[in-house]
Amino acid sequence: MRLRRNLTTLSFLAPALIGIAVFFVYPLLSAVYFSFTKFDLLTVPQWVGLANYRRMADDPYLLQSIRNTLWMVVVFVPVRIISAIGLSMLLTQIKRGAGFFRTIFYLPALAPPVAATIAFVYLLKPGTGPVNTFLGHLGIEGPLWFNSPEWSKPSLVLLGLWGIGDIMIIFLAAVLGVSPSLYEAASLDGANAWHRFRYVTLPSIRPVILFATVTGVIYTLQYFDQAAVAGSIASGQAVTGAGISSSFGFPEGSTFTYPLWLYTVGFRYNALGYANAMAVALFVVALAVTVILLRRSKAFSGEDQ
Repeated sequence: MRLRRNLTTLSFLAPALIGIAVFFVYPLLSAVYFSFTKFDLLTVPQWVGLANYRRMADDPYLLQSIRNTLWMVVVFVPVRIISAIGLSMLLTQIKRGAGFFRTIFYLPALAPPVAATIAFVYLLKPGTGPVNTFLGHLGIEGPLWFNSPEWSKPSLVLLGLWGIGDIMIIFLAAVLGVSPSLYEAASLDGANAWHRFRYVTLPSIRPVILFATVTGVIYTLQYFDQAAVAGSIASGQAVTGAGISSSFGFPEGSTFTYPLWLYTVGFRYNALGYANAMAVALFVVALAVTVILLRRSKAFSGEDQ
């Protein structure tokens, strides 16, 4: 009877287990193996041991891409979460037309990343873009945005904030799920608006904040589309295929993220063994960050006591 129950359970889990084995475990193990080899799809992989990993320590472009990616993680993830929480709190205060405004703020999240990036680059285009034109009418000289090494990453952050509707909806559901009795009890104890937010709202939505942090860090570590398209459009180069990687990082490597260099190494220079080593390192870092965040979250909530 027990064996039959276990077989029934396994049969229900089989589709998911097969999918994980085919689309996650096998590619992961293959990437680990190929990271110890040298090949270019036209030659048989040759075992080179740890050479690809030692090469990472002496790669100046890799170090530059790591700095840019870390900047995005440290700045973009907190700004995105704080903005989403603030927007969700604002929407909960709207009494009339709440559904309309929720839809308006969510709509940018439905735009394809490439199309949204192209539109944003033209909006922020120095000289002829509507944003700088408007700032000019106010007597303010607009920055060069995506054409400036100092402003290119903040411009990517602005682009990311424009599409926070997906995470805003999750925070909105969490805020609306906080029991009104908690706010009433806090008000009776003399808590003002900030105290109610600090001691009632934030602890109640802590699991959602953790979820947004973990997914935000993983998303930013894999930041590719927006940085590639923004750099290519801002550089004014119209190239396709592997040649498009020649415009990655414009201007002066300021938008050169880790996944962009991984793509360039693999599909422009055909160093697929080295690219696999970079992919394995990225997976290890993402996994380590996720584990640390989950453990720290348990420590803050006291679950491990």
